[in-house]
Amino acid sequence: MSFQPGAHLSLPSTETHPLSGRTILQIIPELEAGGAERTAVDIAKGLTDVGARALVATEGGRLVAELQAKGGVWLPFPAASKNPFAMALNVRRLVLLCRHEGVELIHARSRAPAWVGLAAAKVLKLPFVTTYHGSYASRSGVKTLYNSVMARGDVVIANSAYTAELILAKHGFAHERIRVVNRGTNFSAFAPAVVGADRVQALRKAWGIEPHQRIVLLPGRLTGWKGQRVLIEAARIMRDGGDTDTAFILAGDAQGRDGYVRDLDQLIAKAGLEARVKRVGHCTDMPAAMLAASVVTVPSTEPEAFGRVAVEAQAMGAPVVVSDLGAVPETVLAPPQTSANERTGWRIPPDDAAALAAGLAEALALRPSARDALARRARQHVERHFSLESMVSETLDVYCALLGR
Repeated sequence: MSFQPGAHLSLPSTETHPLSGRTILQIIPELEAGGAERTAVDIAKGLTDVGARALVATEGGRLVAELQAKGGVWLPFPAASKNPFAMALNVRRLVLLCRHEGVELIHARSRAPAWVGLAAAKVLKLPFVTTYHGSYASRSGVKTLYNSVMARGDVVIANSAYTAELILAKHGFAHERIRVVNRGTNFSAFAPAVVGADRVQALRKAWGIEPHQRIVLLPGRLTGWKGQRVLIEAARIMRDGGDTDTAFILAGDAQGRDGYVRDLDQLIAKAGLEARVKRVGHCTDMPAAMLAASVVTVPSTEPEAFGRVAVEAQAMGAPVVVSDLGAVPETVLAPPQTSANERTGWRIPPDDAAALAAGLAEALALRPSARDALARRARQHVERHFSLESMVSETLDVYCALLGR
């Protein structure tokens, strides 16, 4: 069964928009880096732009300042807790908070706070929306039940057609309530013309990149399924095959996974790649990072529910090499889905370092004219399907429908 994004209208002026003066609350564990977190901020801005009050209940994080700068309201709330007793207390806290703030709709973006939000919405008789941002592994009946809350919204937003099919397979009861709203990217920020050379040079200097070195960039938190181990092995294969001028950048937070970080460092040292594979931590200027990169790679070993990095990289004109899993066929066009002359990137088998090395080498070997043509195709593809404006408009359409205006 296939799912199509809903039709949307351009946002009317603040004076005429049905959500003007309404109060919408999003609940999410934290506002750190990530697709769900970024989407929460983007939707908050979209709400304030049409005159609504945009509240976000969360423990905090690096994106709180941006949320507030864009007109959203941060409500400090222990939304990350998974303790059943704490979650029960959180239901009462959220009910009181919603009454105090005059909340008219609750939108949950993660499982534990979704259970809290669902219970509060039932007490208050409010519309309840969920966004299914991930694949949510379930190896037991208990875990499946826990995950099912993300399919219990009055509307269940899937961030890709792949995610919609996943919801249907796992939680068929939600069939009539699934709405595909593709994750949107701010193409005004992710545009090569607006990124100055000074921003690119600042990153190269901070990362210790030599003038002659090209960059292969893997953006993503340091966790096993994001494929950092696969890239390290691919870097070894490329080095042994004669590549002498490529640096491999792992840009992302460890988020407490110290054991995994030690494993990565040991793999790098064992392969003798200390001078070429670098962990640089969280990057605050991703448009510049992608413009600095000769290739961006997402070698995930588990399915991506959407694949924000690949879309952003294509918007910046960087060739992408990604694992052929999950929603990737929606975001990156490549054979056999399309001809080689129409590709927007490379899709490779997951957990295959040799295939990754080959894909990276092919992308790095592009002549300038071929690279420019690829960049134009990729930009056109992502602009057509994954704009921030479409995501915001379609999400606000959901709110309007549920609020009856």
